[in-house]
Amino acid sequence: MFTGPGMRPQSSSSPPSEHQPNQFSLLGQRRFAPFFWTQFSGAANDNLFKFALTVMVTYQLSVSWLPPSLAGLVIGALFILPFLLFSATSGQLTDKWDKTRMFRLVKNLEIAIMLLAAWGFVAAHVPLLLACVFLMGLHSTLFGPVKFAYLPQVLNERELTGGNGMVEMGTFVAILLGNVAGGLLVAVPAVGHLQVAVACVALALVGRLCAQFIPNAPATDPDLVINWNPFTETWRNLQLARQQPVVFRSLLGISWMWFFGAVFLAQFPSFAKEVLHGNEHVASLLLVIFSIGIGVGSLLCEVFSRRHVEIGLVPLGAIGMSVFAIDLYFAARALPPSALMDVGAFLAEHRNWRVMVDLGLLALSAGIYSVPMYALIQMRSQATHRARIIAANNILNALFMIASSVLAGALLAAGFSIPQVFLLAGIANAVVALYVFLLVPEYLLRFVAWVATHFIYRFKVRGEPHIPASGAAVLVCNHVSFVDALLLMAASPRPIHFVMDARIFQMPVLGRLFRLAKAIPIVPYKEDPATYEAAFVRAAQVLREGDLLAIFPEGAITSDGQLQPFKGGIMKILEQARVDGLELSVVPMALTNLWGSFFSRIEVRDGKNVAMVRPLRRGWLSRVGLEVDAAVPADQVTPELLHARVAALLAR
Repeated sequence: MFTGPGMRPQSSSSPPSEHQPNQFSLLGQRRFAPFFWTQFSGAANDNLFKFALTVMVTYQLSVSWLPPSLAGLVIGALFILPFLLFSATSGQLTDKWDKTRMFRLVKNLEIAIMLLAAWGFVAAHVPLLLACVFLMGLHSTLFGPVKFAYLPQVLNERELTGGNGMVEMGTFVAILLGNVAGGLLVAVPAVGHLQVAVACVALALVGRLCAQFIPNAPATDPDLVINWNPFTETWRNLQLARQQPVVFRSLLGISWMWFFGAVFLAQFPSFAKEVLHGNEHVASLLLVIFSIGIGVGSLLCEVFSRRHVEIGLVPLGAIGMSVFAIDLYFAARALPPSALMDVGAFLAEHRNWRVMVDLGLLALSAGIYSVPMYALIQMRSQATHRARIIAANNILNALFMIASSVLAGALLAAGFSIPQVFLLAGIANAVVALYVFLLVPEYLLRFVAWVATHFIYRFKVRGEPHIPASGAAVLVCNHVSFVDALLLMAASPRPIHFVMDARIFQMPVLGRLFRLAKAIPIVPYKEDPATYEAAFVRAAQVLREGDLLAIFPEGAITSDGQLQPFKGGIMKILEQARVDGLELSVVPMALTNLWGSFFSRIEVRDGKNVAMVRPLRRGWLSRVGLEVDAAVPADQVTPELLHARVAALLAR
């Protein structure tokens, strides 16, 4: 059924090649395609079923104990409830069992639920259908952790962003198609309910068939003893995630995105009718625009990230979410009153296009915001606990969405208009994002590095697979400019700890950035012995923790564009690593074509070489590069050998 390369799962630690096809090529590979269509059919079925039931209860049946005004709220609450009750257990099962087994069990459950729902639609049995909503929520609760824990087992680091982008895009397209299909099928006179029943069962069968072709993905913690108490297990997993601040705050960041998105999605019908003066088809148009925006934003992440997990995109997405939410308020508040419009009349009004553009770009920004966060959690979570951490995130998502509904309802009840609620959401998003980025400076630093390599320089990396994907290593590079560290940061998907001349920390902007990056200041021993020794103590700690350490062994930024002799500090670092029992590799690197740029010391003032005097002295988007060579074993390293290797890279 599915053919192409990659028939076996690929470890996330396998070395990637420098030239790989884009994310769409994954749809031709067995390790991804059956999984993609399994989750696509499940998301479509969820939404076809729920929307058809909502329409049936709202427009077609008269149920005294379920008023139409409450139908959507009750269905949504029943669907979310299992996430609160069973997420902790589903995460444990996913870590304990082979993930392919979990996929197939969940799809078997879906078939059973849809057979019950089919009978409920044919018999118009609303209580049974509401029970099926709860059971489909259970289905999604079980599916969520295995979906996100499966990807890092079969995709390498360079594929992880693209794979998550495909999943996010597929999910929102499936949601859109499911809602459209559910509304159309249930509305057909006489046979509508039967058509919905057949479609739900058919989609469940398609999902189970696709799941049969998912390759084995072994359990990551087969000896795990299940803790059936969801409260203590959720707390335990959150505490585990808190040990890695970037992971934990990414969980909160994703939950905030669901809070933010729920404000808009829940208000589309009322916003379309009361503010935009459109009918129900206009509300559907808003959903289409939102879904397309999320899908496009998710797919753009791979393009923008050079096929890495690039969390520098998160601030970009957060900025877009706030800017377009705030502009949506200004676009909507100025619309004049009118009679209800259909889609044609709505599109004919030029004022409405600003609203649609704002909504589409807001959703696109949300896609750019969320995909790198999901990929980061997958990559940096402890493999044996990955599914449980994702399950904890699902609980947080559910709680944040409930809080979003309560808060939005309270604001509307207090007299705020829907555009004003959108404005407050945009402002709140800016405040929350700023707070998170100050707590986790890595987001902000990588954003600055991303901007530098996309809008200041045209940056190309050669030999990228030589940058270690895991484990401690020392990166050795020539020192050409004040932004060398930012460029190295942009080239590596992993955080890098830099040993840098302490004088750089005295500069107004760059100094603040490098302090946020927790760079290690160093000075000559003769100037400050304590700072000199402290730098080597901190460098040794970085390597013991298994991280990347970068040094500029010339000791200072070049003042003539030539490679200077390497100092002996690298040998002191390697000697301490040997004492600590570490087996290190040293990776030579060379930054090219940076001499002569604004940040290099090419200008002469008062007899001294200085930098940052003539902006754009080489024009905009000048080409610069990074050459990366194969690692040198630590026991073979000498300053002279590294100097020769870096010089050879510069001569390429």
